[in-house]
Amino acid sequence: MDDIKGKVCVTGASGFLASWLVKRLLLAGYRVTGTVRDPGDDKKLAHLWKLEGAKERLKLVRADLMEEGSFDEAIKGCQASKAYHSYWDIRLYLFLICYSQQAEILEPAVKGTLNVLHSCKRSRTLRRVVLTSSSSTVRARDDFDPTVPLDESSWTSVELCEKLQIWYVLSKTLAEKAAWEFCDEYGIDLVTVLPSFVVGPSLPPELCSTASDVLGLLKGETEKFQWHGRMGYVHIDDVALCHILVYERKDCHGRYICSSRVMDNDELASLLSSRYPLLPLPQRFERLNRPYYEFNTSKLTSLGFKFKSIQEMFDDCIASFVKQGYLSFVQQ
Repeated sequence: MDDIKGKVCVTGASGFLASWLVKRLLLAGYRVTGTVRDPGDDKKLAHLWKLEGAKERLKLVRADLMEEGSFDEAIKGCQASKAYHSYWDIRLYLFLICYSQQAEILEPAVKGTLNVLHSCKRSRTLRRVVLTSSSSTVRARDDFDPTVPLDESSWTSVELCEKLQIWYVLSKTLAEKAAWEFCDEYGIDLVTVLPSFVVGPSLPPELCSTASDVLGLLKGETEKFQWHGRMGYVHIDDVALCHILVYERKDCHGRYICSSRVMDNDELASLLSSRYPLLPLPQRFERLNRPYYEFNTSKLTSLGFKFKSIQEMFDDCIASFVKQGYLSFVQQ
């Protein structure tokens, strides 16, 4: 059909970010093959089948990130592969995200990524792989100048991650490095997207850990956001649109930081408190000994990309929580 752009594979398609990517790809006219752990789980996948264009151009197939060759059929005939992965359903789709402890996450992060890339290598039609990494692969280091914004040339220190035992960041860093090494060796066209903390409406009915952390903050809980300290934030829709942009633009290459704004916890709490005075938001966080940093996102914005504001991402997120019953109506 003339209105169909092509076929792409999105792994872990039912997840928080992957669902948004599927939504945007369908709206853009792509035919999408999404990998999930159980294509027969109607309850977990219902939100995907409700998306515009899903009945005509979405196909869901089983794949397991830890099974070599598991993604061969899903990627066969695709022009793009989106890769994402997390520990619990270790999934891959143009993005990568992990949660867990040292021994449980490091091997799945690297092995899972390489398993999908092996399937990509065997594909004769694949045009490009877009991998979702994380902005944490840029900023966990102790040797940068805080007056100079971090860009894509910066890499997290493996030694520092091991010293501080920040296994999530280490897993993201090792997985992305492994992906670059593999793709360089086999001539695979790879682009990586490095989103900061993702905020926005959740399409799946069950909240992932990221959305749960935001909900906890809005309910006055401080523990998880206390640990975040200074953090970059980005709208979930912007991350999905960024993935599609760097896939479609032939001149895109390398890594792309995807982040709207970097803020300290206290600054975020103050902004949200003034915007939503009825929410029991924490007024102050314990100050952590973390280096000041900003992100240089000019590599992405030079392509004409415009980020939604911090207000928009939290407005949309809160409206979604209210609609899903996680929050009572809150007046702005």
